[in-house]
Amino acid sequence: MKKIGFSLLLLLLLTSLLPAQDYLVGEGDVLKITVYDNEDLQSTVRVSGEGTIVVPLLGKVYVRNLSIPRISDILAARYADGYLKNPQVNVFIEDYRGQKVVILGQVNNPGLFELRGTTTFLELISKAGGLTQDAGDKATIKRTIEKGAQSAREVKIIDLVDLIEKGDISKNILVYDGDNIYINKAGFFFVTGEVKKPDAYKYRENTTILKAVALAGGFTGKANKDKIKIFRTMEDHSKVILEAKADEPVQENDVIVITESFW
Repeated sequence: MKKIGFSLLLLLLLTSLLPAQDYLVGEGDVLKITVYDNEDLQSTVRVSGEGTIVVPLLGKVYVRNLSIPRISDILAARYADGYLKNPQVNVFIEDYRGQKVVILGQVNNPGLFELRGTTTFLELISKAGGLTQDAGDKATIKRTIEKGAQSAREVKIIDLVDLIEKGDISKNILVYDGDNIYINKAGFFFVTGEVKKPDAYKYRENTTILKAVALAGGFTGKANKDKIKIFRTMEDHSKVILEAKADEPVQENDVIVITESFW
């Protein structure tokens, strides 16, 4: 992806100016809890393996995979139920647990990373040394979502073109403990014959013959623009030669041949 380093740096700078997204609390996190005008209820607690904390007056409270604002609301509601009038509860993260995520594929330093605190997808890419020159257009994130006693697998696809080149920061989602992330390798197609820069080019969805020719520097003066051939490998590995029009979509591994005009 062209200008990938600059684009990543710019997006990281922009997203650092945005409000942090809610971190989800997990086992090992240490929380500091204060209740306004009730110093005796102040406590510092660690989230247990069961996903609970022990709070003065309230006992065990389940907090795993909840955001800090959500935990504050739950504690305030519990204290308001027979203990305090209009309690104001503040919760802070005193210490983050070690979060581990795996990122593989087209990054310069793939592997297991331990994260501390809220981490976005782009921040993880940066920690992994950035994308390689062969990085494709998609990232796949596989994660386990806990719903009470149940858990389910979730798969998210991130469009790297939208995120990095078009600057759609809504795609810069948080990564969570246990995520497995894979950056796919770009496919290629080839343009040869009567173009100014015959070469292999990265494949992208919705690339047409006309766009492919533009990437290859445009037609030469000898090009027969009305007679374009595609050498294509089919799913059964057979090879075919097709007559193509300028608006026809390109497929991975296509060889586009711009023939010479004899007139």
